[in-house]
Formats: sequence, C-alpha cells, structure tokens
Amino acid sequence: MAASDTARARARAVLRLRGRAVAAAALPTACAVVLLVGRFTGRIGAAGSPDAPLWDGIRWAVGAVAALTLLLAALVARAHRRAVPPVTPAVLLTRAEAPELYRLIEELAGRLDVPAPAAIALTPDCDSWLEEPHPAGRRSVPGAPVLVIGSPFLWWMRAGELRALLAPVVAGTAAAADPDIAAARRWLRTLDAALGERRRGPAALAERVDRRLLGACREHSAELEHAVAAWASEQAKAVDYGLRVAAQEQVGLAYAGWDRLLTRVALPAWRLGRHPSHLNAGVVAALTELSRRDRLADSYGDRLGDRPACDLLEEPGAVDARVSLLAAELLHEEPPGGWQPLDWEDYPEQVVDHGWRESAAALQAVLGDDDRPHTGPALDKLLARLAAGEAETLAAALAGRVARAAEVAPPLPPVRSGRDLLVEHLTATVCCAAVDAGTASPGLDWLDGPVLLSRAAPRATLAPVVAAAAEAGQDGPLRAWLERAGVRLERPVRLSG
Repeated sequence: MAASDTARARARAVLRLRGRAVAAAALPTACAVVLLVGRFTGRIGAAGSPDAPLWDGIRWAVGAVAALTLLLAALVARAHRRAVPPVTPAVLLTRAEAPELYRLIEELAGRLDVPAPAAIALTPDCDSWLEEPHPAGRRSVPGAPVLVIGSPFLWWMRAGELRALLAPVVAGTAAAADPDIAAARRWLRTLDAALGERRRGPAALAERVDRRLLGACREHSAELEHAVAAWASEQAKAVDYGLRVAAQEQVGLAYAGWDRLLTRVALPAWRLGRHPSHLNAGVVAALTELSRRDRLADSYGDRLGDRPACDLLEEPGAVDARVSLLAAELLHEEPPGGWQPLDWEDYPEQVVDHGWRESAAALQAVLGDDDRPHTGPALDKLLARLAAGEAETLAAALAGRVARAAEVAPPLPPVRSGRDLLVEHLTATVCCAAVDAGTASPGLDWLDGPVLLSRAAPRATLAPVVAAAAEAGQDGPLRAWLERAGVRLERPVRLSG
C-alpha cells in the first residue's frame, strides 16, 4: 500500500473511533426515546397490560442512564470547545518582509505539485515543520498550514541548501490538505489539548473519557504521522535530492553551533537582563570559528560563493532582533526590569566585565569585607585565607548565598556545588584585577563566551592555578600567574565598572 493510502486509512480509522464515541454517547438517549414513544403509542408496555410495570422500570433505568450519558457528553463537549491546541511561539514573516523567501517556497511547492503554505514563520530552534494556524474566532483552514523554519538554518545555510532541506517539509502540505487527514489531526489535537487542563469533580470524568479515546487512537495517530512523513519524503525525492544530502550535514553543524552559542554566550547575558539582538548572526560567527578550529566544515569556504538564505529577507537584522528576543523569552525568565537589547560590540563591557564584577562583589560579601561599596578585598588577603584552609567555609557561604538568590530570582540557574561556585567567583575576581591592572581586557569568544584577553599571562593557564588555590589551598601558582599579569596583590579589586 502506498504511503498516501496508508495515511488516509489511518485517518479514517481515527475518525471511525470518533464516530463510535459519538454513537456510544447517543445510544442510551435513542433507546430511551424509543421506549417512551412505545409507551405513548401503546406498542411497548401499554397501560393496563400485564408487562407494563416491567417496561416502566426499564424506561426509568434507561432514562437515568441516558441522562447521565448526556451529562457526561456535555462535559466532554464543553471541554473540547474550551480546549486550545498549543501553538509554537514563532515570529511570523509577512510577504513584504520576505518576498523572495515566499517566492522560493511557492516555486518549491509548484515543483512538488502540492499546495503552498499559507504563511512562513521563524522559530529559534534547529528544526522545521508545518503547523496548522489557530486564528481567533474561527476554525483553522484545512490545507493552509504555516511553514515554521528554524532561524539558524536561514542564516547558516545557502539559499539552495535551504530549499533542498525544506522540500520534504513543504511536501507535507499535500497531506494537510486531505480532508480526512486534516479532520483526524484536528480531533487528536483537541483531545490532547483537553487533557492539558486539570479538572476536578464531575469534569474529571470527561478527562478520563478523553484519556481513553486518546489511548485508543495512539497507534493510529503514530502510524498516520509515519505514513505522512513517508509520503512527503517520497514526493520530495525528485527535487534537489543530492543537494539535500549535503544540506543534512549542515544541520548537525548548525545545531552544535546554536546550542553552544546559547549556553556559552547568550546565557551569561540573559542572566544579567540583556538579550543579544543578533543571535543568528552570532551563530554564523560561532560556526565559522568552530570550522576553523576543529575543521568540521572543510567545505565552508566553497559554500561562501553561494547566496546565503538570510538574503531572502528584506531586513535580516530586524528579523534577527525579533527572533533573538523570542529566544530570550522562551529560554529564560524575563528579568524584573524587562529585557535590554545588546549589540555584540558591547558584550565585553556590559556582560563580561559587569558579570565578573558582580561575582567579585558576591565573593566580597561572603568574606565579610563589604564595608567599602566600590572595592573588594585585596587578592593577597583572599589567597592567604584560601591557603589557611578556609576554602570549605567560603564555598558553603557562596552556595548559601546563591541558593537564597535563586529563591528570590527564579531565572538564576540551578545551584551548583560550593566548590564550583568558589572557583567561578575567584576566577572572576582575578579577571577583574587583571583588567584593573591594564594588562588584560574582557572579551567574547564565540565558542566559549566570556574570556580574558591577556598577552602577559595566557588565559589557558588561568583555570588550573585557580582550581589549585580554591580546591587545595595551593596559592603559589596563582600568585605567580598574577605577577606575570602585572597585578598588584595588595590592591583592592574594583567592583564597579
């Protein structure tokens, strides 16, 4: 059986289950009506007949079951009317914002002989799919899904690669336009959305019904989507198949660069209430650096001659800013003062230096030396306390401080071990001292995030000597590093930028 026939068969199986559920809800009422009509016409348990009491009892019993069934059906129908299927947050692109991208997708749909998507949206994720729109106040229109594209693909891939990569996705509009498949999907989405709301009392019975229905449809639903995917893949084979194989290699690279950019570069900024305004441009820089260091993209230079997919947008920078803000809203809780946009050139000062000095201030607070509002402890005193075996005490105090801050400000990351926190805060304090000495500066590494740029003392040698001081009280190597960096140990660290 062809994949298209399998998909339609599975969709009809889901619809048959829906029909049986409706029939089961209506059957007691139909029986009660038949019994009542038979009573009034004298055909079933006529008045005065020997079997009249028996049929009256049956009528009452069936009527009670019908009333309960109708009540339960009403609760289920009410839950379904109120259920709102989830919509993935995305940045909707109008045709005026991306006329060439719309033209590319429409030409691709024409080559595949399928309906074109109704609209195009971008999501801050490395994935692409079709999503049925849910306009307010009316039913969604079958056959008119929205094409959701992962924004890193648009910036990293060439236009031809993007077209090849999206061909199987766009081919899925043929299944979305099929009436049976569209109806089955809508009903499954409604069941799933209805189960997303916790209900109590009699309404909990409706939840049990929905759960049973969804369980009965689970196998058909899974096979339906598998068949639709196979159908779309088969249709897309005739379009850019060879280029799609090469584009798939770039998907893994884009995912690795995007994930690293978010965790190493964007997260430190989000914690401070700043959101980088051009994350997608940043992922290109990160992937370029990754390919240079690890040679994971040897063909990158050959691809530079092709047109980047982001050129299909009228104003890539403005779209990037909207997607970047959405990424911050989805992946991190909004700070009390709201998000502040951040340009990459301001990252070293507003994120790296500011973050270091906040960490140095936290370390000063647990040292009990916070009577000076703008300066922290001198490094010679701090290292002397670590050498004297106070690392455990300082680590515990830092862990407690971060835990209390996490209760007040949920956006903070989960509390780490005290030792890790001590190493992190000591590193920040050392970096502040090196910057104050004028021999180093805060910088941005596209793969590692905040870094210290210093010619006097390489940053690669800093981590092991800080760990030795914080974990074993061996302050000698760190003192030697600071001396090479030109830092005066007796000078207090400045806490304000």
